[in-house]
Amino acid sequence: MSRHRLVLATRNAGKIEEFRRILEEIAPGTIELIGLERFPDLVDVEETENSFEGNALLKARTVCKQTGLPAIADDSGLCIDALNGAPGIFSARWSGVHGNDAGNIEKVLGQLKGIPREERGAHFTCVSALAMPDGSETTQEGTFKGEILMSPLGSNGFGYDPIFRPDGFELSLAQLDAQQKDAISHRGQSLRAIAPRVALMLDRLG
Repeated sequence: MSRHRLVLATRNAGKIEEFRRILEEIAPGTIELIGLERFPDLVDVEETENSFEGNALLKARTVCKQTGLPAIADDSGLCIDALNGAPGIFSARWSGVHGNDAGNIEKVLGQLKGIPREERGAHFTCVSALAMPDGSETTQEGTFKGEILMSPLGSNGFGYDPIFRPDGFELSLAQLDAQQKDAISHRGQSLRAIAPRVALMLDRLG
């Protein structure tokens, strides 16, 4: 069985591991997923679009062009009802520094101080995008709802996982194991939806 090389357009170690788990579950042994650590000279893509889909496509297209390989990227974020959908596309840099998980959580909890549980509804959204060297591309969205906790719980996962409790669960995302999270997460939904298209488009490469 031939293995197709696919570049994952991120340097986020937690996201890379999550992608690998889900793609291996869906298409075992058929895709060699390569992170951007294999391309140290590539400059990080600035997320300048105003939507999750726009940013995901921007990253996938840019990395595909720079490497000459099929590239998959995602853009995801936390949308909080009481903050009118914020932090949204700015989730990773909400505290002012990209990827500062602790700072982002601290800012969100500060903004929600005094807001009761019944008004702390939120949802995660993820859009995955695949860009191919021939110019073809596809996207798929995943989303799931929950609430923002009063304080962080758990040590698994990354990002806002410690303060997000999914609907129907008594635990935060950071208290779930990897398999439980993958089964319900916005990224898991998005990847499962796009995976058949990824496999089909890669197979066309021969």
